[in-house]
Amino acid sequence: MSSSYRWVIVGAGALMTCVALGTMFSLAIFQVPIAADTGWSHAGIAAAMTLNFLVMGLGAFGWGAATDRFGIRIVVVIGALLLGLALVLASRASSLFEFQLTYGILVGLAASAFFAPMIAATTAWFDEGRSLAVSLVSAGMGVAPMTISPFARYLISAYDWRSAMLIIGLMAWILLVPAALLVRRAPTTDETIGAGGKIEDRNLPLGRIFRSPQFLVLGATFFACCAAHSGPIFHMVSYATICGVGPMAAVSIYSVEGLAGLGGRLLYGTLADRLGVKPVLVAGLLVQAAALATYLLVSELHEFYMLAIVFGSAYGGVMPLYAVLAREYFGPRVIGTVFGAASMLSSIGMAAGPLIGGWIFDTFANYAWLFIGSSLVGLGAAAIALAFPPMQRLQMQPV
Repeated sequence: MSSSYRWVIVGAGALMTCVALGTMFSLAIFQVPIAADTGWSHAGIAAAMTLNFLVMGLGAFGWGAATDRFGIRIVVVIGALLLGLALVLASRASSLFEFQLTYGILVGLAASAFFAPMIAATTAWFDEGRSLAVSLVSAGMGVAPMTISPFARYLISAYDWRSAMLIIGLMAWILLVPAALLVRRAPTTDETIGAGGKIEDRNLPLGRIFRSPQFLVLGATFFACCAAHSGPIFHMVSYATICGVGPMAAVSIYSVEGLAGLGGRLLYGTLADRLGVKPVLVAGLLVQAAALATYLLVSELHEFYMLAIVFGSAYGGVMPLYAVLAREYFGPRVIGTVFGAASMLSSIGMAAGPLIGGWIFDTFANYAWLFIGSSLVGLGAAAIALAFPPMQRLQMQPV
């Protein structure tokens, strides 16, 4: 198969992550209209997002293992069909519990079929420029706030939240199914025998991988990074509204974050290819922590925009780098399973933010403690990242 096809994989992956993650994160846009229409609590609606991340974590591990065994195409086709169905069912939910089941569980399960599997699959297509390629696939997540979120806001204004969610579900089918059919597994390469004749990848036990210092630091950093930014991302629109920013302008802040995240992915990916992944990751985590603390000081729209550029580029830029680290530490044979497991840990971190942020708002009527706590967790992520071992492929011990 022509190596030029790898850019088709990148394009399809970017589209699928944009639609899948964009529809999931658009719950932030739906939160206020749903609460106003149904009387459901903000914390109860945000709990659906928490379920998204918990299920997405488990799904990422399962879908990643399925990708290694059955190939990437069948995984993303099933995910495409499931995502549209989940949104259609959620739009018809008649109770908070029913909404949490359909949006929280089914959307999370569907979305997990795209991000970790497509990121892992892309690493197998590139030997040079891998960080940039993975960043481009992940850039779909950054484009989502500029496309799915404003589209959702427009549909809610033109119709109502139920019609908006139904239309987005139908659009998910139209866009994702054809894109999923374009996806192919990378041409296989024989990396079973490594330097010194040591057996790698194919026969390396997963138990040893998951107990290795490389994976433990990778998983812990990924967890803390996502725990730090998930709450502020989800509650940003609500926080800006409290500060006096209009609803559509508040959504535009979310879009600026996404645009900055797109630029951050390209910038951090290019720097990682040139300077190494670890120093770029640590620097990005420190910038993220500083930006989170600074949100306590902003109140005007232009201040939100300026900080959104810094925050969005930081959290968007570091996210693809975890897959590159997993590929370089563990090789291509088990990348779907390994990155899926790391994504499971990150999703548990992501799950905490929306629920805690909703509880903080319901309890204190502001988000100050959310930003303070998130900044401290972000500093912890940078500290953990400093413990990454030297960049050397984990190998089977000789017998």
